[in-house]
Amino acid sequence: MQILSLAWGILAIIFMVIGFIPCLGALNWLNIPFSAIGLIIGAISLSASNKENRGSASAGLVLCAIALFFGIIRLIIGGGVI
Repeated sequence: MQILSLAWGILAIIFMVIGFIPCLGALNWLNIPFSAIGLIIGAISLSASNKENRGSASAGLVLCAIALFFGIIRLIIGGGVI
């Protein structure tokens, strides 16, 4: 579950970067729910893991949070959110 969280966070960051390219900003409409699901998976993974092996779960959680935040900011700046 921790590896899934990390992989999900990496994919969310990649989609966020692609969404910053002009004319591809609509990808953020797909990336925001994708990142939100990644946050949920990361939180579940973080709570289910023991204290020694929390690195990849917390990294996935942070990456999804960054992708979600910057995706929303990109949509606000680009006029995609009313």
